[in-house]
Amino acid sequence: MWVADIGAGTGYFERHFAGAVGPEGRVYAVDVEPNLVEHIGKRAHEENTPNVIALLADHDDPKLPAGSFDVIFICDTWHHLGDRVDYLARLAAALKEGGKVAVVDFRKEEIPVGPAMDHKLSKQQVAAEFEEAGWLPAGESDILPYQYFLMFTPPAKAG
Repeated sequence: MWVADIGAGTGYFERHFAGAVGPEGRVYAVDVEPNLVEHIGKRAHEENTPNVIALLADHDDPKLPAGSFDVIFICDTWHHLGDRVDYLARLAAALKEGGKVAVVDFRKEEIPVGPAMDHKLSKQQVAAEFEEAGWLPAGESDILPYQYFLMFTPPAKAG
């Protein structure tokens, strides 16, 4: 499996993903902040996870290789993206057949963690953005106390 973590930050999930995909799999840790990308690269070396690739992205382009990923994971980052509907076309291009995008983000309610209320997006708004781009819901979970967890599949590719 290949997994991309968009907005990887300090690389918290990378060690876990690296173990899950195994030595033949790949984990792309993607961020727009050069210092964080450098930190993730060093962390991957220190944690002996050579299947983690730190990737510097643009704000409007994750720069992922086309047709490569089984899962694209976006945790606490979706609300930071600008033109999210256009961004979804880039994510769709990066997925393998049958691939999915998972979004975890803070609930739009008063909770003791997360960004200010005006920076939060409701799960309904996120779902509407995916729907606008032609994506289909592929599952959700309420396992997290302060965040929602949504999964989507991209529009079918024209053949």
